[in-house]
Amino acid sequence: MNYIITGGTGFIGTHLTNLILAEHPEAKVWNLDIVKPGTPNPVVKNYKPAVCEGETLRSAYVECDVRKPISKLPFEPTPEDVIFNFAAVHRTPGHDDIEYFETNIRGAENVCAFAEKYGIKKMVFTSSIAPYGASEQLKEETTLPTPNTPYGISKLVAEKIHIAWQRGGEGRKLTIVRPGVVFGKGENGNFSRLYWGIRKHTFAYPGRKDTIKACVYVKELVRFILWNVEERKSAYELYNCTFEPAFTIEQIVEAMKRVTCMKQYVPYIPNTLIMPAAFCAKLLGSPMGICPARVKKLQISTNISGRKMSDSGYVFKWTFEDALTDWFEDNKRVCLE
Repeated sequence: MNYIITGGTGFIGTHLTNLILAEHPEAKVWNLDIVKPGTPNPVVKNYKPAVCEGETLRSAYVECDVRKPISKLPFEPTPEDVIFNFAAVHRTPGHDDIEYFETNIRGAENVCAFAEKYGIKKMVFTSSIAPYGASEQLKEETTLPTPNTPYGISKLVAEKIHIAWQRGGEGRKLTIVRPGVVFGKGENGNFSRLYWGIRKHTFAYPGRKDTIKACVYVKELVRFILWNVEERKSAYELYNCTFEPAFTIEQIVEAMKRVTCMKQYVPYIPNTLIMPAAFCAKLLGSPMGICPARVKKLQISTNISGRKMSDSGYVFKWTFEDALTDWFEDNKRVCLE
């Protein structure tokens, strides 16, 4: 049996590899990725890998571009294998529209064709909350998706491709997860930027403090994913993956300050001031990542219900503050990155 992770060099793939090998030390984990572990990430400047200091990613690397048919592998796939499809172009803003469609849609087609070819019956697809679109209303798994970005559209189409694969053969088992903001070691994303913004006195509440930011700890996410593969009996499930209930940006900031012993004051800046400042910052090259698109993104709630996940039978290992503490420990209590 093989564990096949497309996009396995990335943040979630690295943590899943660590979990699989902790639970099944003799397992064979194959990392099919365009980015070789230990090399610079072409998309993320100053990329910090998810592996801890002194460690290496223990999966077997296979250079693979999912935009092309998957072939010429150094191992023989079997029907008992499991595919975790994490390969995606996902940072937004940051890519041309065509890039989201090329990788996320064509990649879904090629991964499903690969599973079809070898009779593989178990697959997990990591989608996103982006298919819901941007709005303040609470989103459950039954909410009609209304994506309003190329990324969200590409992810919704990719979901449909995976669902068609699952329905196309007897005994196939598919899990689709829509995570909120995923945080933890190696994320190189929103929570890391938030931490450093607080620490360096460059973060302020942009127009509101009650913005809901649904989130999930990366180690919890991969535990839930593996639990679905090994324990869940149903053939198909779609899950929002987030703490329930979701937290506001103020709650997140205060928890982050408590865990890391920061005393910094976080000011509030009204919209009448922050948006003109963001436009000026954009003209100056967006120092500290400040630009109107990012400020607007911070102001829109990701109000995602994690009720189905919490009622699934899966037992959470970490509370929110426990997760932040564990992340802090992974960085030797120096920082969150």
